Amino acid sequence: MRPETEGQLAQMIRDARGPIAVTGGATRLWPGEGQGDRIDTTALTGVTLYEPEALTLVVRAGTPLEEVRQTLAAEGQMLGFEPPVTTGSTIGGVAATNASGPRRVQAGAARDAMIGVRFVDGQGQIVSNGGRVMKNVTGYDLVKLMAGSRGTLGALTEISFRTAPIPPVTATLALPDLDAAAAIPALSSALGGPFDVSGAAWLPGHGALIRVEGLAASVKARAANLTARLSAFGTVREGDPEAWDLLCRTSHHPDLDTWRITCRPSEAPALLARLPEPRSLDWGGALIYVRLPRGQMPDLPTFSGHARRISGAPGILPAPDPLTDRLERDLRARFDPRGLFGNLA
Repeated sequence: MRPETEGQLAQMIRDARGPIAVTGGATRLWPGEGQGDRIDTTALTGVTLYEPEALTLVVRAGTPLEEVRQTLAAEGQMLGFEPPVTTGSTIGGVAATNASGPRRVQAGAARDAMIGVRFVDGQGQIVSNGGRVMKNVTGYDLVKLMAGSRGTLGALTEISFRTAPIPPVTATLALPDLDAAAAIPALSSALGGPFDVSGAAWLPGHGALIRVEGLAASVKARAANLTARLSAFGTVREGDPEAWDLLCRTSHHPDLDTWRITCRPSEAPALLARLPEPRSLDWGGALIYVRLPRGQMPDLPTFSGHARRISGAPGILPAPDPLTDRLERDLRARFDPRGLFGNLA
């Protein structure tokens, strides 16, 4: 099913008699997601409002992410949270997965740039923040709820974003000789200084990467000061600016499962010691990507974050903790009382 209007989408959901899966480009599905009758939102496209002077963009959920990027770039603007672009990605998929790239350390996540949403709930009702207040959503921050909800609470139809100017100058510094564990203190040092770092990562073949952006004079001064500080950790060289795009594409592999591990940077070295190659780091070491053979779970010690398999073959994963499970059930009961959008066993 492929609705061409929000009204058609709402009617399809009202008529549904069993599980449905609302998708855009289906580029960010987790293993096992997308069960049920599929509703494809890629016909719900187009920018409905763009005010560059107000840094405001309103766009339908099925609009290709690349089209959004080009529209903004024509006005010297961008989505500050740097969503990873893959072929077929839609802006609704970005919002539904809270997809945020390396610049999150400076600009925040996708949910921080989202300022409004429209969606169809599990009863086929159109809901909008700032619009009609529904009894079962009173008191909820709809934008924050829908960001990262992965289509389990409703089908996004339109999202409003706060945009950002494209930085006029970018500089990337690299410490190519550092391994992943040794890179974390260097990344933490860069993030902990007055450098306004917009990227702090580690990639195989590139080493530690630190990015600064802004006006030319400011970038030059910050890069020089960063070089002086980071020289205590190893040789500092000019980095490859294309490495940031490569980092954004590390989350999928055709033959391996990809796991996304979030943790405190201070915990990352102990986790890395238990993880095989290949792996990469983002957000100063607070995010680890690792690829494992199909069906294999990472052998990790107890830590404060969580691990999530984000690509690969379907399989059995550990159940969520009781508190998380109860909160998810409560939210879904309010937004999707018929249980159309996701199965909670």
